[in-house]
Amino acid sequence: MHPDLTRRLAAEGIGTAWLVLGGCGTAVLAGDHVGVLGVSLAFGLSVLTMAYALGHISGGHFNPAVTLGHVVAKRFAPRDALPYMAAQVVGAVLGAGILLVIANGAPDFSSSDNFLAANGFGADGSPEAYSLLAAVVAEVVLSFGFLLVFLGATDRRDHPALAGLAIGLALTLVHLISIPVTNTSVNPARSIGPALFVGDIWITQLWLFIVAPLAGGALAGSSTRRCSATTRATPARRERLVDAHGEAVPVDGVSPHRGRGDRRGDRRGGRLRPSPVRATAGRRR
Repeated sequence: MHPDLTRRLAAEGIGTAWLVLGGCGTAVLAGDHVGVLGVSLAFGLSVLTMAYALGHISGGHFNPAVTLGHVVAKRFAPRDALPYMAAQVVGAVLGAGILLVIANGAPDFSSSDNFLAANGFGADGSPEAYSLLAAVVAEVVLSFGFLLVFLGATDRRDHPALAGLAIGLALTLVHLISIPVTNTSVNPARSIGPALFVGDIWITQLWLFIVAPLAGGALAGSSTRRCSATTRATPARRERLVDAHGEAVPVDGVSPHRGRGDRRGDRRGGRLRPSPVRATAGRRR
C-alpha cells in the first residue's frame, strides 16, 4: 500500500472514531442533560473539528456516503473508495468500542436497550416510533442535502476555508430534523459501529442505514456533476476544481490540461505541436 494512502486512511479512521465518540457519546453520556439540540451540536462539532484537523490529509470524508458522492461527482479516485469506506467503518467500530468502555463505568449502566444510540425505525427502533417509510425518506433526503452542502462547500470556486463550518452546521441541522425519526444516520459507518455492539433489532434494521445514505450520497454526487457540467466554465475556472488529492478534475468530460488554441494541439497536455504541413513548408523555404 502506498504510504500516502496509508496516511489518508489513518486520518479517515481517526476522524470517524471521533465522530462516533463525540456524537453518540454525547447522546449516551449526556443526552439527558443537553437534549436533542446538544446532541445535534455534538455531531456537527465533531465533524467540524476533524475537518480542520485532518481534512488537509484525507479530504475529511469520515462517511462512506460522502466518499461515494465524491466518486459519482468525479472528484475522487474510484480505486481509493473501498479502502476509504473500510477505514471509516473500522474507525466507527473503534469509536463505539471506546464509548462502550466509558458508558460501562456508570453504576446504572444497562446493556438491555439501545445503549449506544444505534439507528432504527418502527415501534422498536425509532425514538418516536416513526415508520419504515418515514425513515427511508428522511435518510435519503437528508443524506442528499448534506452531500450537496459538502460538495458545494469544498468546491474551490467557493470559499474552501469555510467548508468545515458549513459542513458542521449542515450536519447539526440534519440531526435536529431527524433524531426523533431514526436517531439520525446519514452515515453508514456511524450506524455500523454502534449496531455491532448493541445487536438485536438494530442489527436487523442496519441495512436501511447503509443503503439509504449511500443512495442519497450518490444522488447528490450525480446532481453536482450535472450542475457543474452545465456551467460552461472557462479554462481558468476548470483548473480550480480539484479532487481529494489536490489534482484538477475534468468538467463536462474536458480535461483542464487539454491543449488550448490550435485544434491540432497535442491533447495529452497543454503544449501544441506544429502542423506537419507548416513544418515542411518552412524547411523548403
